[in-house]
Amino acid sequence: MFGNRERMLEIIKRLEKLYPSPKTELVFKTPFELLVATILSAQATDASVNRATEKLFRKLKSVKDFAEAPVEEIEKMVAGINFYHNKAKNIKACAKILLEKHHGKVPDTMAALIELPGVARKTANIVLSNVYGKNEGIAVDTHVKRLSQRLELTTETDPVKIEQDLMNITPRERWADLSHMLILHGRRVCTARAPKHGECDLFDICPSNNI
Repeated sequence: MFGNRERMLEIIKRLEKLYPSPKTELVFKTPFELLVATILSAQATDASVNRATEKLFRKLKSVKDFAEAPVEEIEKMVAGINFYHNKAKNIKACAKILLEKHHGKVPDTMAALIELPGVARKTANIVLSNVYGKNEGIAVDTHVKRLSQRLELTTETDPVKIEQDLMNITPRERWADLSHMLILHGRRVCTARAPKHGECDLFDICPSNNI
C-alpha cells in the first residue's frame, strides 16, 4: 500500500491542532435536512447549498412536505445549485421512499442509505457520522481526493478506492474527523490551484511540497 499508518497518524495529529472540533459546514437541524443538503452539495460549495436550503427548509418542513411538493417547486428553490434538476428529482424521490419504506425516518445503515436516489457512499458516510455517530467509511469529496493524492496516501483516482486506502491506514474512530479535517484544510490552505505552502502545517511531510 502506498501510504502508511504512521504518517497518517502524524497528519491527523497536526490537523487536529488546526481543526479541534471538525464537523460539516452544511447547516441542518434534522437527519433529513442533512440528507437533502448533502445530496445538493455534490459538485457545489457548502456556502451555495446553505443559501439554498435556508429557503428550502423554511418552506418545506417535513419529509411529507418534500414528498408532496411538486418537483418544480423544489427546483425553483435550488436553482442556483449545479445539476439542480436531477437533484430536485432525487430529493423528492428520497422523501417518498422514506415515507413508504422507512416510516419517514432516514435509515442508519449504509446498505439502506445507498439504495436511496442520489445517495452514494460519500453522502451516506456524511449522514451516518454526523447524525448517528457511526464510522462506516470515509467521505471522499474533491478536497479529500486532492489532499490524499498530494500527500501520497493513495495512488487511486476512484473515490471508492481512495476511501478504501484511507480506511486501511486510519484508526476507525478517526474516519469522520479525517474527512472533515481534510475538507477544511483543502478549502483554507491546500487549495486546488494555488496551495498555500507557506501556511501549511503539513508542508515538511508532504511529498508534493516541490510544486
